[in-house]
Amino acid sequence: MDLMTWLPVAWFAVIGFGVLMYVVLDGFVLGIGILAPFAEDEEQLDLMMNTAAPIWDGNETWLVLGGAGLMAAFPKAYAVLLSALYLPVLLLVVALVFRGVAFEFRFKAHRSRRLWSVAFGLGSLLATFAQGVILGTLVQGLPLVDGVYQGGAFGWFSPFAMLTGAALVAGYALLGSTWLILKTEGRVQALARQMTRPLVVAVIAAMGLVSSWLPFLQSRLMDRWFSDGNFWWLSPVPLLTLAVAIALWRSATHPRRDLPPFLLSLALFVLGFAGLVLGMWPYLLPPSMTLWQAAAPASSLGFTLVGLVVLLPVILGYTAWSYRVFRGKVRADAGYH
Repeated sequence: MDLMTWLPVAWFAVIGFGVLMYVVLDGFVLGIGILAPFAEDEEQLDLMMNTAAPIWDGNETWLVLGGAGLMAAFPKAYAVLLSALYLPVLLLVVALVFRGVAFEFRFKAHRSRRLWSVAFGLGSLLATFAQGVILGTLVQGLPLVDGVYQGGAFGWFSPFAMLTGAALVAGYALLGSTWLILKTEGRVQALARQMTRPLVVAVIAAMGLVSSWLPFLQSRLMDRWFSDGNFWWLSPVPLLTLAVAIALWRSATHPRRDLPPFLLSLALFVLGFAGLVLGMWPYLLPPSMTLWQAAAPASSLGFTLVGLVVLLPVILGYTAWSYRVFRGKVRADAGYH
């Protein structure tokens, strides 16, 4: 196996891992923002935000890793994505900045505190929706001619992309509610438990709608699942997803089980991501651009991979250390601001 065969695969795995880490780590922080309007008062929202205050900004390191890795390893795909998704990416960046500013300013503000609470929730909602639209556009396929995007500035706008955006909002809200079950007690935990079961239903319904729409798309995602008898050896993914959803439903209101709901919600995202990767393979940009067509030269891939070997353990170590330091329950009389 030559370098140009396995190096793109290695980089695809690295970028996929970085994106998955961002989704499961920053997803619950965005989920807290989505759930912010349901807080009964400002003190309750204080506690919700304090559960993520020590670690939220470090989570975005994974988004930077995924984006930078895509630019370095697959420059053709990076160029096409920015051309096709300029407006959703711009919305994502602006919303994340807005969310970050609101997160910090709210703890210092007095008269304008309510305004920053609204800004935090709105920034989180828009950032999540933009991520879902980007995902939906990628899944439904991009119109490419000789590797050049032909869809126009609003080629990303479609009912499927809007549905995927709404589905991700529900998914991140579920991550946020189960994180609050893990990290809080009392009123906030009771509120989180109350919201978790409806969110499980919403997420499973959204996954079902998205999956049922896939056969009508031109992105070839369903070909992988149903051609050559592949469904039988890929079937554990949807079966495990259903089993995890049932287990999450049962554990959501259990008064003495705080960790399982969060782990099970993470498992839902991991299984959904696995199903997406299995369906897309070997296309980086369905329906026509494969990993190898989008890859940089072998010399560039090898050079950047050496740097990644040094950088990735540092990021993993810092992430693990920060979560270990700030483990345990966060109480109303304690805070990080």
